[in-house]
Amino acid sequence: MEGGDRTGSQTAQGVWDQADVSRSHLRVRTLVTLRWWVLGAQAALLILLGLGLRYPAPYLLAGLIVGACVACNLVISLVWPLQRVTSDREGMAHLAADVLQIAVFLGLVGGTANPFIVLLIVPVALAAATLPWRAVLAVGVLAASATLALVFLSLPFPMSEPPWLPLEHRLVAGVATVIAMGLVAVYVRQSAEEAARMALALDVTQAVLAREQRLSALGALAAAAAHELGTPLATISIVSKEMVREAPTAQVKEDAELLIAQAERCREILKRLSETPDQASDEVHERLSLRQLVQEVIEPHAAIKDVRVEAIVTGAKGVKTPDIRRLPEILHAMTTFVENAVDFATSEVLVTARFDADTVSMEVRDDGPGFAPDILAKLGEPYVTSRPGVEGGRTGHVGMGLGFFIAKTLLERTGAQVAFQNGKPRGAVVSARWPRQTIEAPNA
Repeated sequence: MEGGDRTGSQTAQGVWDQADVSRSHLRVRTLVTLRWWVLGAQAALLILLGLGLRYPAPYLLAGLIVGACVACNLVISLVWPLQRVTSDREGMAHLAADVLQIAVFLGLVGGTANPFIVLLIVPVALAAATLPWRAVLAVGVLAASATLALVFLSLPFPMSEPPWLPLEHRLVAGVATVIAMGLVAVYVRQSAEEAARMALALDVTQAVLAREQRLSALGALAAAAAHELGTPLATISIVSKEMVREAPTAQVKEDAELLIAQAERCREILKRLSETPDQASDEVHERLSLRQLVQEVIEPHAAIKDVRVEAIVTGAKGVKTPDIRRLPEILHAMTTFVENAVDFATSEVLVTARFDADTVSMEVRDDGPGFAPDILAKLGEPYVTSRPGVEGGRTGHVGMGLGFFIAKTLLERTGAQVAFQNGKPRGAVVSARWPRQTIEAPNA
């Protein structure tokens, strides 16, 4: 048994692509807003140095650079739709221009001796969060080159005493800034990719749940049809028998007998629907016994060769066996765990349901090799799998690591506590425990 290879993973296989994470997600609004913040910081620095502390510096030239960028930002915000997503090249060009503007501004007010050198990290971090790796590397290399150039090509920092700091100090500050750029870019990139994977996994979970709810609704519809169609079919049968007795010709009699036969066939079909305990009527369809729940969970895999799938229901002495609300989340998730157990079991899978006065629990246990140690600690996270892209076991399933994530998420939505562990002496164990009142069907 291993984590992540489940029904529902195939749904994501046609959706998940590393390109979905690498593709540009940078909007014009983000560029404009972030640029306003950077320009505001630059303007604040000029005001502090010039009007507050009155240190000598080329304020006019620095102010012109800030003013020109303000004008460009205004034009961009007025001409381009703010919700527009930029292409990779457009986003890279915008951020590269920001790097050059910040570098020129800092060159006039101290270069790497100015603590505001950290502003050069901002475009690199934004590129790492929104652009493909190639664009991130381009912006990063440009920012690092500009930072190292400022070590040698900048005017003195106005607040320094003496006015020109030693080269060693400026060099160390520049190298530290470049290292910070790299670390921030890696951390931001990893966070962005994890967020994208999680968002996709949650979308797939919602799709799986919607499908299960539709199937549940179809079951209720079938039960209602079995009940409602009984009366008109009985009427058709009676009228057809009258036609047989009073048929004026052999052809009419033959047609009436055909009607009787077809009506009887319909009644047999409806009878089979009605005989399904959990679909006899809308009211009954919404609840099922704990034993029926376990049987539904193992039924799709009971006929698989070489593996015996068994179910056991046990409870505390003197406690009434609960009827469970029919929740598609529970049925899908527990069936998922059984399928995974069947894939990796040696010869047996045991599904156990237990109850007492306060709780209801279900456990899926197999006699296979168990969870791999490096997988066990991460089970329940999306895209965690020990057989990526490899044909599965007895069920022939190819997993992407979404299965356990989807199942765990669905169960937690019903109030369950889900646990994964290895059994003794071998095998894997998946368990879910609910407070009894959260899933118990109300008394009829």
